[in-house]
Amino acid sequence: MSETYRLSFDPSDMRLDAIHAFLAQSYWAENISRAVVERAISGSLCVGVFAAGGEQVGFARVVTDRATFAYLADVYVLAAHRGHGLAARMVTALHDHPDLQGLRRWMLATSDAHGLYAALGWTAIEDATPFMQRHFPDVYRQAGR
Repeated sequence: MSETYRLSFDPSDMRLDAIHAFLAQSYWAENISRAVVERAISGSLCVGVFAAGGEQVGFARVVTDRATFAYLADVYVLAAHRGHGLAARMVTALHDHPDLQGLRRWMLATSDAHGLYAALGWTAIEDATPFMQRHFPDVYRQAGR
């Protein structure tokens, strides 16, 4: 029997400790502090996925001005709950969110989920020439972060 899952955008539903525990072990945010996760969540539009018993089993967030641009970040589903389309449901819910309609550009960075995003209408950047970045891959390993 398939478990029933619930999606929520309600900030009070987000389980900060659970989100931090996952992100601090992830390849993209290893060693991130709880304080940084809390700040990131407070400045983002977040969606969580919750199992029938209330456990938060997935999360995704968008950093956005809600007018022109959105950056999709921190999308995850706990291993025991993968295979139910939960990541796709969260991303689709963000795509469909009323505050995110009419944006000119959405962006994300991924090392391992290109297929998921391609199935949802995302494409690789064909000409990266206009794009630049400041990237500090070891910032979470620095003291005090």
